Amino acid sequence: MEQEGSTIEGRNAVLEAFRAGKPIDKLFVLDGCHDGPMMSIVREARKQDTIITYVSRERLDQMSATGKHQGVIARGAAYAYGEIQDMLDAAEKKGEPPFLILLDGIEDPYNLGAIIRTANLAGAHGVIIPKRRAAGLTAVVARTSAGALNHTPVAKVTNLTAAIEDLKKKGLWFVCADMGGTCMYDLKLTGPIGMVIGNEGEGVGRRVREACDMTAAIPMRGQIESLNASVAAGVLAYEILRQRLQAAP
Repeated sequence: MEQEGSTIEGRNAVLEAFRAGKPIDKLFVLDGCHDGPMMSIVREARKQDTIITYVSRERLDQMSATGKHQGVIARGAAYAYGEIQDMLDAAEKKGEPPFLILLDGIEDPYNLGAIIRTANLAGAHGVIIPKRRAAGLTAVVARTSAGALNHTPVAKVTNLTAAIEDLKKKGLWFVCADMGGTCMYDLKLTGPIGMVIGNEGEGVGRRVREACDMTAAIPMRGQIESLNASVAAGVLAYEILRQRLQAAP
């Protein structure tokens, strides 16, 4: 369901947002402020497993649009986050093996929006992102997804490696994009699968990469070293789709 992406300022407004169940990506709290009302906000944030960042008053002043932040600012998500189990249930309902896209360190909202759009068109049942070092579901992401966010759920997890291990127990296996891997055309990319894409600078993190069953290299013949993350996601996702179509009865 679409929500209004916004910055929420002031103690009462932020507390009410949490209690109303609004999706909050991040909470910024004045460093050193531990009075009763602020601790109530922090407790509500922890119930939702929201990222809490303690910052200086100067930083809050820079972020504030009203000048009346009262030591706390929350960043709301433009859309509500989905659940991984709902993605698996959707795949089962369609009679398809699950196809999930996991993103490690994608912090550019334009890349995230483009990947969600690709995920929808390539038949993925959902996208999974970590709570830290990741773009949230902002209005920019929603616009860039060109409407795909209405149809393709995005789940947020505390630990991407742990999510991979849990999904392995449910029958999925995982491939990550890595320049040092096996050419993607030489890999069998059918069945219940999770595709992992890292950011352009660092790629997939070591622990996440080690949790994957195999690595896939995208063949390149140019002079530069790597593709844009959203383009890499598109290339590998469509190879997975091609193989799934060929394997279909």
